[in-house]
Amino acid sequence: MAADNQTASIEPQEPGIPYWTKAVALFFLGWIFIYATRNILSASMNSIQQEFGLTQSQLGLVNSVFFFTYTFAQIPSGMLGDRFGLKRMLIIGFLLFGIFTGMTGLATSFAVLVLMRALVGIGQGTYYGPQYALSSAAIPLKHRGFGSAIINSGMAFGISLGLIGAGFIINTLGLNWRYSFYAFAIPTVVIGLLFQFVIKEPPRAVEAQPAADATSPAATTVKPKLSRNIIAIYVMVFCSLFGFFVIQTWLPYYLQNERNIAAGQVGFVSSLVAWASIPGALIFSRMSDKLRRRKLFIVLLVVLALFSIMGCVYFEQYSLMITCLVIYGLTGKLALDPILVASVADNAASGNRGTIFSVYNFVGMSSSIVAPYLAGFLSDTTGSLASAFYLSGGLLLIGLVTILFVFKDTLKQQGAA
Repeated sequence: MAADNQTASIEPQEPGIPYWTKAVALFFLGWIFIYATRNILSASMNSIQQEFGLTQSQLGLVNSVFFFTYTFAQIPSGMLGDRFGLKRMLIIGFLLFGIFTGMTGLATSFAVLVLMRALVGIGQGTYYGPQYALSSAAIPLKHRGFGSAIINSGMAFGISLGLIGAGFIINTLGLNWRYSFYAFAIPTVVIGLLFQFVIKEPPRAVEAQPAADATSPAATTVKPKLSRNIIAIYVMVFCSLFGFFVIQTWLPYYLQNERNIAAGQVGFVSSLVAWASIPGALIFSRMSDKLRRRKLFIVLLVVLALFSIMGCVYFEQYSLMITCLVIYGLTGKLALDPILVASVADNAASGNRGTIFSVYNFVGMSSSIVAPYLAGFLSDTTGSLASAFYLSGGLLLIGLVTILFVFKDTLKQQGAA
């Protein structure tokens, strides 16, 4: 396994910008527009609610349907990518999600809106597994955590771009919410086309089983091997993503309706989580690469994220709430995910990385199916979204216990690439 995980690149050394650097840059852009197109919906929720006369539960359902199709596209896309080509799956899905993002703006009823978001979810669901399988094959082991953090930071830029961009279009320019979807659909399609010219399909030799197993009767069958470490990471990512998607879906609404923050400031305040996550992800992932201690940093980040997500609603003072949002950004899902992704790559055989990463994201995103709707339901029932934030903290505690007692840090036993 260690030898397998030390694969440095899918191409020989060549002059100029290394291929892995170009791949990281383009995957970074991909995540920007995936998260931007998610968050233009969050920024548009008040306008959509008024136009279609929706309850908060129905608003949450729009997001839950998107995450339902997104989640259940994960495993098939990873398996199809491993079988027919990771790059092909990446391009087809990205183009589809860009096209249906534009068509979301054409929705004339609540039912059509839900349908368009479901189709966008299918398109986006083909990205995670193939993308991280391609990047894991390209990035040298010694840069794996840091490279994953750069890619993941596109999520933070995308959250901010979506919230601020949609807020500008709706609140400053005074345009209908539909124009946000039109505006973001165009660059999304362009990036999908760029994948064709920049990204390289890994040679099958890289994606095959290790040579030592070549004589085994089962060598021709690629099956994901789930170690205790992989299972512990799956539990952790489920717990982490639940709270993240409560925040991503409902934070702008919560700030405007329960904390009485002006509509023009909501996008900026909400984006603080995203901006804070960038230095957090880069610093902590780089340190985990250098010190070769994944578990230590996972535990540290989860403890801080747990207290900060509950503090966002516990503290009534504006300054303390802002502080908690920033701390959550520094230590929450966006900062934690690069270390979890690197940990999956550390423990997964290259021949089925597309499938392993797709299962990883399937498990994590399963929480996003129920998080938006459940948060809206709790708000309708209790009169406040505070209970959803506290539930998110409780799930983080479960993930923390799993990592402490199940996960074993194996990175320090592997040689540097």
